[in-house]
Amino acid sequence: MAAISLDPRFYLQVGKNHHQHGGVVEEIEGLIKVCMDGHVERPPIVPIVPCTMALERGVTANDVVIDKCTSLWARIYVPSCSGKLPLLVYFHGGGFCVGSAAWSCYNEFLSNLASKANCVIISVNYRLAPENRLPAAYEDGFNTLMWVKQQALNGSNEHKWWLRHCNLTSMFLGGDSSGANIAYNVATRLGSSGTSESTIIRPLCLKGTILIQPFFGGEARTWSEKYTNQPANSGLTLLVSDTYWRLSLPIGTNRDNPWCNPLANGMAKLREFRLPSIMVCVSETDILKDRNLEFCTALTNAGKRVETVMYKGVGHAFQILHNSQLSQPRTHEMMAHIKAFINE
Repeated sequence: MAAISLDPRFYLQVGKNHHQHGGVVEEIEGLIKVCMDGHVERPPIVPIVPCTMALERGVTANDVVIDKCTSLWARIYVPSCSGKLPLLVYFHGGGFCVGSAAWSCYNEFLSNLASKANCVIISVNYRLAPENRLPAAYEDGFNTLMWVKQQALNGSNEHKWWLRHCNLTSMFLGGDSSGANIAYNVATRLGSSGTSESTIIRPLCLKGTILIQPFFGGEARTWSEKYTNQPANSGLTLLVSDTYWRLSLPIGTNRDNPWCNPLANGMAKLREFRLPSIMVCVSETDILKDRNLEFCTALTNAGKRVETVMYKGVGHAFQILHNSQLSQPRTHEMMAHIKAFINE
C-alpha cells in the first residue's frame, strides 16, 4: 500500500471562507479545522471507498446500519473459511475527531486482517468529536454490541450472511489509537456493571481485547512524549495529541479525566474491573510508547492478563499509514500476533 501523506492542495482549497464562521480556533493541518461558531471542516485527505473496493481475495464485505438516529453504521468483513470464526468488533483511529470505517487504509488493513487472522470483523463508524464529544464514541461502541446481540437473538435473515460464520462465544474488541481507547472503555463498562458481563451481552462472550497503540494521555508528560523525535510524516505528535484531547474530552475537563488517563483513579479502580485477556501493541518510536508500557504494567499489577508486543523501528499507526520501510514487515508481524491471540 502507498503511504498516506498530507497533500497541501487539500487544505488550501477547503475552507477558504472559514472567516464567515468566526475564524479558526483549533486546527490540525490537513485533517481538521474547527471554527469559533462550531463549524467543522475535514479535508478529504484519505479516499472514502465502497465496501467492494480492492478487498483481500476471498473476503466479502458489506455496510450495515446499526442506528439511524445517530447515523451509526459498520462495515463487516467475512473471510471465506469453513466453520465458525471468532468475531472482532473494531474501532478505527483518528483522535476521536477524524477517520472513517470507509477510509481506504482501513478497508485494506481490515480486509487483510480478516483473511490472515480468519475472523469476522465489524468495523464501527462511530460519531466524531467535537460535534459529538466523549462519551458519544463509547456509547456507539456499546450500542454496537447490543445490536449484534439483538441480531443473534432474532436469528435475523437479513444478517445471516455474516452471523452464520460467527462463533459468538469468541468475541473480541479491538482498535488502533483512539479506537483502542474506545475498545478499552467499552470493555471496562462491561466489566464494571452491576450484573455480570456475560448476562448483559449473552449470547455474546467477550474473550479478549486488542489495543493497538492505545491513545491515552495525562497532564504529566512521559519521557517519550517529551523527548521522542518525530519525523515529518509521523502519525502523532504531542501538539496534535493535545489538540485531539481538547476537541474530544468534555468541556471543562483536562487530560487526567479517566477516559484519557486510565490510571488517574489509581490501582484500586483497575482491580475492580473484570477484564478478559488484553493484548497491547506498542510501537518503539511512538510518543505514546512509555504511556502504553505504564498502562500494561499497571494492568499486570492489578491482576489482569496482559500480553505486550513491541514493534521495533516504527511509530504510531505504522500499519495504517505505511510511512516507513519497516511498515510492511511489522504489519505482517502484527497480524500474525493478532491471529495467535484470538485463537488461543
